[in-house]
Amino acid sequence: MTKASELPLSYSIDSTCSATFPSRREFLTSLAILPVGVGAGLLSSNAFSADTGVLANVKALTFDVFGTVVDWRSSIIREGQLLSAAKGFDVDWPEFADHWRSGYGPAMNKVRTGELPWTKIDDLHRLILDELVVEFGINGLSEAEMDHFNKAWHRLSPWPDTVAGLNRLKTKFVITTLSNGNVSLLTNMAKNAGMPWDAVLSAELSGHYKPDPEAYLKAADLLSLRPDEVMMVAAHPGDLRAAARTGLRTAYVIRPLERGPGRPVNMNPDGEFDFTATDFLDLARQLGA
Repeated sequence: MTKASELPLSYSIDSTCSATFPSRREFLTSLAILPVGVGAGLLSSNAFSADTGVLANVKALTFDVFGTVVDWRSSIIREGQLLSAAKGFDVDWPEFADHWRSGYGPAMNKVRTGELPWTKIDDLHRLILDELVVEFGINGLSEAEMDHFNKAWHRLSPWPDTVAGLNRLKTKFVITTLSNGNVSLLTNMAKNAGMPWDAVLSAELSGHYKPDPEAYLKAADLLSLRPDEVMMVAAHPGDLRAAARTGLRTAYVIRPLERGPGRPVNMNPDGEFDFTATDFLDLARQLGA
């Protein structure tokens, strides 16, 4: 959560500013409206279960972070609302948040194609932000205020089940991030939100962004484990498919509100992944933690 002490003097929190985190009712409703087969019925029909040997070799769980562990969209909207309250901006913050996130993939591709050198996600976020403040008419921010706003990604809030679920999973497995976020971003996020990681691993350590295979293989190597001893946990099928191609096990966690209410939800097609869960507590139950 943002603390007043973290803000420049000209950028302070207005306690009347409304946040847009999904309510418990919204969260439960989003699960209730999922197509038939998602939830308990689908989970019980997974191709694998904890007693079939899938977990026999798994020693570590690596977690995607943006969208899987934390609610990036509501967090960025909240930060924008705080900025509007302090500076008087009239901005569609949900649209702004979506644009900021959607610039992430194209920015990484500029690195992959050699248009940019290897660049930390913090710096890619800033490149996108510099364009968005012009597009959305956000004028007059100081460099300190721009830097603080860019580091909103360090202050993302976890989903309601995240910390409790991680603590349960930690009793049975080594748990670590495996995100494109840089190490400092992920470390600050963990401290802000109380996430109990055993280690903070980042694609930064391999010099390759996910879904490049080097990112997954480097994580296994840093843990001194074979790929089949590591399970990737993510809310994004593409991430899991890339991990599976390198030999990692996979767990799909459904996050129906990642991109806001009423958006299509990625489904687990025909038991493609080793486990499918509605949240981290459900995953812990399935994995025997």
